[in-house]
Amino acid sequence: MRIRIFFMLFMLLLGVSAFSLYAQSTVNSQPDTVFRDPSQPVAARVRDLLGRLTPEEKVSLLGYQSLAVPRLGIPAYNWWNEALHGVARAGEATIFPQAIGMAATFNPALLRQAAGFISTEARAKYNLSAGAGKSIQYMGLTFWSPNINIFRDPRWGRGQETYGEDPFLTASMGSAFVKGLQGDDPNHLKASACAKHFAVHSGPEAGRHSFNVIVDEKDLRETYLYAFKKLVDAGVESIMCAYNRVNGEPCCTGPTLLQHILRNEWHFAGHVVTDCGALDDIWERHKVMNSPVEVAAAAIKAGVDMDCSDILQNDALKAVDQGMISPAQIDSSLSPLLRTQIKLGFFDKKEQLPFGSYGADSVHNPAHIALARTLAEQSMVLLKNREQVLPFDKSKYNAFMIVGPNASSLDALAGNYHGMSSNMVTFAEGLTAAAGPGIRVEYDQGCDYTDTIHFGGTWAASNADATIAIIGLTPVMEGEEGDAFLAAHGGDRADLSLPASHIAYIKALRKSIKGKPLVVVVTAGSAVDISPIEPYADAIILAWYPGEQGGNALADILLGKTSPSGHLPVTFYRSPGDLPDYKNYGMAGRTYRYYAGPVQYPFGYGLSYTRFGYSWKQPLKGSYAGKDTLSFSIEVSNEGKIDGDDVVQAYIQYPGIERMPVRELKAFRRVSVAAGGSREVNFSIPVSELQKWDLGKNGWRLYSGHYRIILGSHSRDEKIAADFSLRN
Repeated sequence: MRIRIFFMLFMLLLGVSAFSLYAQSTVNSQPDTVFRDPSQPVAARVRDLLGRLTPEEKVSLLGYQSLAVPRLGIPAYNWWNEALHGVARAGEATIFPQAIGMAATFNPALLRQAAGFISTEARAKYNLSAGAGKSIQYMGLTFWSPNINIFRDPRWGRGQETYGEDPFLTASMGSAFVKGLQGDDPNHLKASACAKHFAVHSGPEAGRHSFNVIVDEKDLRETYLYAFKKLVDAGVESIMCAYNRVNGEPCCTGPTLLQHILRNEWHFAGHVVTDCGALDDIWERHKVMNSPVEVAAAAIKAGVDMDCSDILQNDALKAVDQGMISPAQIDSSLSPLLRTQIKLGFFDKKEQLPFGSYGADSVHNPAHIALARTLAEQSMVLLKNREQVLPFDKSKYNAFMIVGPNASSLDALAGNYHGMSSNMVTFAEGLTAAAGPGIRVEYDQGCDYTDTIHFGGTWAASNADATIAIIGLTPVMEGEEGDAFLAAHGGDRADLSLPASHIAYIKALRKSIKGKPLVVVVTAGSAVDISPIEPYADAIILAWYPGEQGGNALADILLGKTSPSGHLPVTFYRSPGDLPDYKNYGMAGRTYRYYAGPVQYPFGYGLSYTRFGYSWKQPLKGSYAGKDTLSFSIEVSNEGKIDGDDVVQAYIQYPGIERMPVRELKAFRRVSVAAGGSREVNFSIPVSELQKWDLGKNGWRLYSGHYRIILGSHSRDEKIAADFSLRN
């Protein structure tokens, strides 16, 4: 292992040196070569470059630290980059709300715009880095985002990286992210997106390197693969295979996922990258193969193109020499990688690229910051508003008290997989600025994460007109294995509880301030148990991890500049006791689709400062066939005195057949309606979207029978509904 590491470090240094020597000549050397000619078809350029590479050079390009090919003027390139909610780990960048918060906006159009801004910043940073002759991690254009795994269990620490528990919402938001990140230039990718982790991957974190998921084909197709198929259809450039096994097959070497489904059935034409170290797991932890050479051969046979480790670079040629794979199979793995690089413009002249002029002024500029604020505003979910205590009228309040361990926390803004911003606006800062110099504002941390006895700020809070307490979780309590170092279970949570010290502090505040308003703001990347603090709070806002503009966004909501409009992309259960065992990947009893018991807050829930009513404009027909589309429209009326956004959610109830969902989201629309006004909202749902997997025939089937469509503001709301039937 030490020899392998030394070799890789030596080759990496050689590649960086080669990059420096050849960067300026890269696009000018050998101008007559086909692979450098943008007028040639991509396939011809790939064939030409393949024909010029030696076997040793080919395998050197199969790892995420791709080495330079100096004789062809090809610099080294590091494929590993992250853009979950902004360019991550690469210095100055706009930090948008964490992915789960962006899902709570139910606004794919806004997410697509944010992803476009992210790729603009990525291009600018790449231009600056490459222009200086550098090739370093996190400065490239190949992003391993988004994470579209289904957040099936709230104990999973990485659920904050996802778009929630629903396949349709996940597919809608994920497709928007991909289209925004990759851009709409017909000849070039602005950046490369990657759908991860393929597949059936959502904890437990502590066992992810050896865990074997058991799942039947129905849950696999309807829940775990649905969003991946939609992103493949949307043109996602890359797929990342996961650490775990599925029904005994390692995700990165098994034929079912990568060959039978992804390539043969879905006709995916992009490249497949492994999760980092996943190939090592196969022989070291899963122990289903005996050596890295055997793993290298199996990965290439299965369809892996890029290895986020060094097994393919070190052992693929050994597999060829031992007759396990052929040189043609090496070419088949490398070709998609070269195709991605050509589409990114790596072999074109700078002046030929539509993004070649992006520079420092394209990073963290006012337009990007403004969008981060709007997304944060739309993500926050109002869970309670007793007697309409919110919004605060500044003319009636002379003094505010801001307290809580997360009031000035940068971690509570940034979430995980984040970048760096020079303009992080904490909750305390945002509220202070919005209140202005004419109102008294005080701050006290109030409590920490462990002490349930000693508190600060309670006396000061009793002297204020209203208190805002910011409590909850941060990414050190929930997240990825190794990163969430205060999580007791490898990044996961053992329960849904808020820290005991925070609960005790809210009780102490209520006792001190008596009947004065107490607003509790909760930060988290997942469902938490709100019930211990609910009786003591006049209003409760779930802020998620809202990004760099979280403080300004919260102030906008508290002071009535905007009405809250976020909706929960996950179910808030009463306790883990309402859920199946964490390791059980069967969907029975999970998520709003298959759990009908009592909850704290249902999927899709979110209050507003106003009220909305629905009425039919164009109702459904009574009967439809398989090739039809459910086309209908409703009128949404704002029945209050405040402008606001509503998220209209359309759910389907299926015939009473075994293993049908309780109900299922199949359309949603965010709509802005002025006070006292109304808006017509149109919907179109292809009947084919109502197909379910038939285990008997091992395929999709549209079941005839009686259906019902329900429109409301969350999964258990019914403002209007209509019955219809389907016929084959």
